[in-house]
Amino acid sequence: MLTVLEIVRKTSEFFGARGIESPRLNAELLVGHALGMKRMELYLAFERPVQEPELVRIREFVRRRTRREPVQHIIGETEFRGLRLRTDRRALIPRPETELLVELVAARAGAAPGRILDLGTGGGAIALALAAAFPGAAVTAVDASPEALALAAENAASNGMAGRVAFVRSDWFEGLPEHETYSLIVANPPYLSEEETAQSPQEVREFEPAQALIAGEGGLADLRAIVAGSLRRLEPGGFLALETGTGHHAQLGEIARLSGFARIESLQDLTRRDRYFIAWR
Repeated sequence: MLTVLEIVRKTSEFFGARGIESPRLNAELLVGHALGMKRMELYLAFERPVQEPELVRIREFVRRRTRREPVQHIIGETEFRGLRLRTDRRALIPRPETELLVELVAARAGAAPGRILDLGTGGGAIALALAAAFPGAAVTAVDASPEALALAAENAASNGMAGRVAFVRSDWFEGLPEHETYSLIVANPPYLSEEETAQSPQEVREFEPAQALIAGEGGLADLRAIVAGSLRRLEPGGFLALETGTGHHAQLGEIARLSGFARIESLQDLTRRDRYFIAWR
C-alpha cells in the first residue's frame, strides 16, 4: 500500500511530465484535498498509507487537472487576502496581481473611505477584501453577469459578510443611480485582446469566462469606458484604481487627462510590468 508521500511524489512526477506548472504544489493541493487535509497536515501524514477509496478520489482529481482544469476549480475555493472564496466557471479566479491592486488601493485610500465602488466584481474578491479592510465603508459591487453576482453573494455569505456589500447588476455605471458618487472606484475589467486570450494557458482559455477576459480595441475598450465615466462619479479628492494590460498606460493617461483628472499614477506588478493605473479627481 502506497504512503501519502509516495502518492505525492508520483503525482508530482506525472504532472511534471505533462507540462503542468508547479507540479509538486499541484500534487500536494490535490492529494490534500482528496484526503481532507490542509498542506501542513499533509506533511505530518506523509507516512500514512492511502486507502483505495482515497486513491479513487485522487485519481479523479489528477485526471481533471491533466485536462487542464484549474486547481482552484477542482478544490472549489482559493484564498484572497485572508478570505476563502469559492471558485468556478462563473467568474475569474482571483490572482496575486489583484491582491496587489487591493494592497495599493488600501495604502492610498486613507483611514476611512466613505463609499467604494467595485466595477466588474466577478466573484467579489476586490469588494469583499476592501469591505474587510474598511469596515465603516459602504461598498457597492456591480457586474453585468448574474452568474458572477450570484457567486459573489455566496462568497460574501461564506465569509460572514452578507449585507456588508451591495451587489448590483449593471454594465459598468449604467445601472447605478445618477446621483451616487464614491470616494474610491476600483476595477479589474477585461483587458486582453482576442490574440492575447488565444495565446493564454489552456486553463484560462477553456475554463474562465471569456466576457471577463476579452475587450475590444486591443483590450482597451472597457478600460476607456471606465476612465471616461468615472470622473463625475468621484467625490472631490476621490480616485480611480484599475488593473490593466501592460501596454495600455500611455493611452489611459491621455484619456484621463482629456477627461479632466487632476493627477495620474502608473505602477508596476511584481514582474515589473505596467499593471496598475490610478487617477485622482
